[in-house]
Amino acid sequence: MMKKLTARQSLFVGEYLVDLNACHAAVRAGYSEKTASRIGPELLGKTWVAEAIQKRMNERSKRTEINADFVLNGIMKNISRCEQGEPVRDRSGELVMIETEDGLIAPAYKYDASNALKGYELIGKHLKLFTDKHEHAGPGGGAIESSVTFSFTGVNANSD
Repeated sequence: MMKKLTARQSLFVGEYLVDLNACHAAVRAGYSEKTASRIGPELLGKTWVAEAIQKRMNERSKRTEINADFVLNGIMKNISRCEQGEPVRDRSGELVMIETEDGLIAPAYKYDASNALKGYELIGKHLKLFTDKHEHAGPGGGAIESSVTFSFTGVNANSD
């Protein structure tokens, strides 16, 4: 059973969902600006507050029908549109013709590589293909054992 939120914690949950910024949400919920940078993360660390946030996010996702599938499908549609070649036209609207590598004359096409790559980057991040974190583990995935040895030289225990 989830612990009951205080009135201010409930306000924090609602405000947090606005921009997912704990510090700003704490201030808007009535916490002091001086302590908001500490209080916001503390509230997120409280199990019952985190559960209330997740519950509200799930409700919003169901209500708006926006979920990971929706976002990924939208990214894939945009990638497809960016990858579609679009004919290049001059100022009068006529097709710009170019000579191909094999000497033929053909219309020039352009494609939106930068936005296509951005879409691929977003999907790659979702799939965790690119990571800035490096996980380190010992044998069998356990902890890495280490030891530290101290040696003191030139210390006279009998000196006054």
